[in-house]
Formats: sequence, C-alpha cells, structure tokens
Amino acid sequence: MHWEFKATKYVGSESQPTLVRYLIMRYEPVIGMEVHVELSTHSKCFCGCSIEFGAEPNTQTCPICLGMPGVLPVLNETALEYTLRTAIALNCRVNRSSQFERKNYYYPDLPKNYQISQLRKNLGDDGWLDIPVNNSTLRIGIDNVHLEEDAGKLVHPEFSGADYSLVDLNRAGTPLIEIVSKPDMHSDDEALAYMETLKNLLQYLEISDCNMHEGRLRFEANISVRPEGSDELRTKVEIKNLNSMRTVLRCIEHEVKRQSLAYDRGETIAQETRLWDEAAGVTRTMRSKERANDYRYFPEPDLPLFEISEQRIEEVRRHLPELREAKMARFIGEYGLPEYDAALITNSKPLSDYYEQAVQAHRNPKSISNWIMTELLRRLKETENEITDVPMKPQHLASLVKLVDDNTLSLPMAKKIFPEMFETGKAPEAIVEERGLKQVSDTSQIETFVDQAIAANAKAVDDYRKGNPKALGALVGFVMKASRGQANPAVVNELLEKKLKQS
Repeated sequence: MHWEFKATKYVGSESQPTLVRYLIMRYEPVIGMEVHVELSTHSKCFCGCSIEFGAEPNTQTCPICLGMPGVLPVLNETALEYTLRTAIALNCRVNRSSQFERKNYYYPDLPKNYQISQLRKNLGDDGWLDIPVNNSTLRIGIDNVHLEEDAGKLVHPEFSGADYSLVDLNRAGTPLIEIVSKPDMHSDDEALAYMETLKNLLQYLEISDCNMHEGRLRFEANISVRPEGSDELRTKVEIKNLNSMRTVLRCIEHEVKRQSLAYDRGETIAQETRLWDEAAGVTRTMRSKERANDYRYFPEPDLPLFEISEQRIEEVRRHLPELREAKMARFIGEYGLPEYDAALITNSKPLSDYYEQAVQAHRNPKSISNWIMTELLRRLKETENEITDVPMKPQHLASLVKLVDDNTLSLPMAKKIFPEMFETGKAPEAIVEERGLKQVSDTSQIETFVDQAIAANAKAVDDYRKGNPKALGALVGFVMKASRGQANPAVVNELLEKKLKQS
C-alpha cells in the first residue's frame, strides 16, 4: 500500500472513511519534481549585475537583463561551472555540445518577453539520485539538468483595496539551475526524502545555500494517480511556486485525494498548472498546461552553440567539493565519531561545517557531537530554525564544552545557560560572569556545605554508615542545592566520604 490518508480530513458523511480506505487500495501517486536552484554566483547569468539579496527594488539591473534592443548577453563562466558540477554529481551524461534557447512567453516580471533557457541540448541528461527510504535505498531518475535565467518578482500590496502590483527586476537574470526528475516517486515519504537528499547534495556542491526563505530553492510538483499495480502514466497536473517542503507534501496529499475521487466518479483530469491556496489548504487552477511548442522554443541567436571538452568535464569531476559520504568517513576516521553521530551530523552540510568549526576551537569531538545531537538539534526543531539562522557561534559551543571539561562549569549549569546562548549568541563566559555561575572547587567553601548536609540529614548519614551507599546521594543533593549547583560534584563526594568515615 503506497498512501495513507487521514479520514478526519476527508469528511462529508459517516461513510466517508470507508471511501478513503477504498481509494487507498485502488490508486497510487506518481510524482515527479522540477527543482529550481538559484546559484551563489556574484553576478547574473548573462550580465555583470549583482544578485545580492535584499537590495532596493530595481537597483540591480542593466540594459542586458532588462532586455533592451541591441544588447548582447555573455555567459557567466561560474554559472556554467556550477551546472556541470551538478550534472556530474547527479550521474548525468554531460553533453559535449550544448545550446541555449529562447523560451517565449509574456509575464509582467519577464522584461524581454522570453527566457534564455535550454531544451534540446541540455548540459546534463539521464542521471539518477539515490535516496534513503524506510531503511533502504531508492533510485530516482533525473531526466535533465539545465541552466537558465530567473524572472523578476511581483510585489502585491497587502492592504485592503489595492488594485495594482509592483515589479522588482533585481532577480531577473539570476542564474538558475533546473533539475527535472523522472516520475519515480510514489509516496510522500519518497518525495520528502528526494527533496532533502537533493538539497543536501546541492549544499555540499557549494553551488547554492538553498535558502528557501529567500527563494533560492523552489519546487514544482508534477502529480498524477494510477490504479494500484499499474505502470501507466495518466494525465498529470503541475503545482508551481512551492517554497517549502511542507507545502509540497500538503499539495501531494490534496492532489492525490482530488484526482482519486475524480477517477472514482468517472471524471477526467485536465492537464493544467495549479497553484496552492495556503489559507484554504487546496490547489486551484492557474492555467491550462502549456507544451513545449506553446513556448516557441528556438536557438538563442546571441549565444552560439558551445562545446565542452572531455578534459574540462574530468577537471570538474576531479575538483568536486567533499561530498557527504566522504565527509562522514573522514569524521569517523579523523575525529573518532561513532557512525551514528557522523551520519546525523553530516546529513546537513551547514551542520557539519558548524561541528567542524567547533572541534577546531576545542578538540573534544565526541562531547561537541553530543551537545549538537541533543541540545542543539532539539532547539532547532522546537524553533523551526536552520543552523544558519542561529546566532550562537560554533566557537561559543566549543567554549561551553571547554568550561565543563575544565570544571569551571558543571554539566547541569552548562545546560541551563545553553538556551540563552542559543537565543542571544552571547559567549558562555559572559553569561557565567553575569550570573556568577562558576563552579566552586575550593575545598574550604564546599566543606561548609558538607558539614551542613551531615548535620541536617541524620537518617541519611546513619543509613550510609550501615552500608547503604545510595544514602550518599541525598547528602550530595543537599550540598548541590545549598551551593546553587555550583559545587564541584567530585569534590563534594570526596569530602562527604572522608568526613563520614572519620566520624
């Protein structure tokens, strides 16, 4: 069985849950993805304008990216390099002869009324990506990888009654890789694993930070359903402009239900482009789906056919950045991490970079790994943040571990100040100083608390002397409470045992 519906979301009558189960048995999803990746170059794809995010609207444009008459585009060499990296890492056949084409359509934020893209001679074809699903590996086919330019951005006023939109062309011309998968996914688990694995790979390739909040990684899902056990490909719909993995999964769930019900009623599915209505939780028709000939593709006359030598392909292959599998093996060998730790930390390149910077600041690889896997990942999940959004520097995490290692700070105290470090980015030394939290190891200071504990806990003292070692815990707890958690536990235990044996 390939799909699980939530009957409570599929209401209408008492018999509705039965109908949902019936649909599960009859239909399975068929899912393909088109993933758009904005590249981390310094300039646009065919001109020298900056692509820095957040600049004032329409300040990063020139006659070339505005499509003025008579201008000539020039291909960004770094954008080509990054696309080759991606095609090779996705096991594609790199085409020695490649070409740009004009994809013609009108949209307000496309100033040239065409987009420079690729169709018949992509940079990469026929690749694959292995993804982990349910403790096994699934191979997803990659139809093609090609390079194109991004469009601009429409800004819609949010106040009531606004009847206009603004156009910001700063993004127009930004180099964009499109990765088109084959329709090889058949569940939300597989779709999620594909998106996460691909994002991770792109970050390891160092071609994009894949920041979805800023639109540098965007998804389009092609979704259809077919009878369970069939291998036919039925009419698909394309859901555009999805800027989160969670939204993609919601679209898949909704579309599979919608299409399954339609087929069950004897209806047909129109091939169309749809948009996600977040407020209503449904997809809505945007336009009938265009085919390639609707865009009137033809070779870009200002960018000639170009050849890529085998020597260059091999050069790019040899100089690929360290990918996840290699980094995981290095973490195990160089830092002595268990395989579980290494796999979890390297599952995200930004997280693996964070870890390595922390280890370079304080060489205690396992302790730093423990803090990341427990405290840090838990707080990232609770706050729904990425590691790149957190103000706490890796060097500060290393300092915290060092304070514990040096017995300057107890482990419980370290855990208490971690939230403030996470939220504010303050160094642990500063927080310890502000709160007066340094661990006390001075015997004379701790001895006072020990004497108080023995005097106030006669029964625990008697039990310990009668041979019950657990009674010592009550005395240690008293000392720790009296010292506000600052007494060094090792010194506390040592003094207690010494005094109890003497008296």
